[in-house]
Amino acid sequence: MKNFKLLLFLVIFLIGLLIYIFYFQKEKVIAPSQHPAITHPISGCAKEYEKLNRNSLLGSIEKKCCEGLIEWRASRSFSYCLKPTFGEIIVIEPLTENVFNPFTISGKAKGNWFFEGEFRAELYDNEDNLISSTILTATQDWMKEDFVPFQGKMEFSIEKEKINQWGKLRFLSNNPSGLIENQKVFEIPIRFVENKSKAILLYFYNPNQDKDLNGNIKCSKEGLIPIERNIPFSSTPIKDALKILILKGKEILTEEEKKEGITTEFPLEGFDLKSINLKNDGTLILEFNDPLNKSIGGACRVGILWFQIEETAKQFKEVKKVQFLPEYLFQP
Repeated sequence: MKNFKLLLFLVIFLIGLLIYIFYFQKEKVIAPSQHPAITHPISGCAKEYEKLNRNSLLGSIEKKCCEGLIEWRASRSFSYCLKPTFGEIIVIEPLTENVFNPFTISGKAKGNWFFEGEFRAELYDNEDNLISSTILTATQDWMKEDFVPFQGKMEFSIEKEKINQWGKLRFLSNNPSGLIENQKVFEIPIRFVENKSKAILLYFYNPNQDKDLNGNIKCSKEGLIPIERNIPFSSTPIKDALKILILKGKEILTEEEKKEGITTEFPLEGFDLKSINLKNDGTLILEFNDPLNKSIGGACRVGILWFQIEETAKQFKEVKKVQFLPEYLFQP
């Protein structure tokens, strides 16, 4: 009789545990609709819209999304593999890949990323563990199809061993429809660094300060305007500064600076810094990607773009001369 009661207790306990796992541990999961999400066998990688188990009590959790897909955590127990959404979100801050606690997030996203003026950002470490999350809020009317500015602040805590390691900052659209195919996701790489910052100068252009006596624009260095910004301290400040200028450009200018006439053509579509090499004699060799030839055409225009990069680099005392590759870049 005693053994029978013990066995009955164990059976009831196991049944209760299973009910807890399958019902009470579940969070709201986006409905699959036209793309039924099926948990496949562990062999191979998971394809778009595929459902992945992330609860070890329910089976294997080893399967990963195929290359090019982002794993979206829909609940504590399940994830889905989604394609990143390109061209609908522009990240202005963080200015560089380096972040420390706390850091500001700002940028612009298409109106369909928002609901009630909000969407979410999540911070992951290099092992894809969720570290923190925050709400990003529209700073203008969000009920439109065009880009809407947003901002927020990410606070987090990590172990000392993760300093200088890489992670991900993931952006998730607010999706009230409950359909997987409507879920938008985008992410950028970040690196956790110590809580130190460094002031740098970024050179922009003001044509109002570059005119001759007759009011003609001279297209000279006299129109260059240094703008100071603080960035997380790193071992690559030259690269960080150039990346901000080239990839963020006018996006980091304040409204007050724009009203003063300060401007730039950066960022140029497709234009990016490929590599950087500082020689012992102080020659800085910069190699760029320009698949759309956006750095070519117009002597005045390309001259100013050249000057901006050159002066931003030369603020660092170890840089004596700047050389661009390929050599056909920044030609009239």
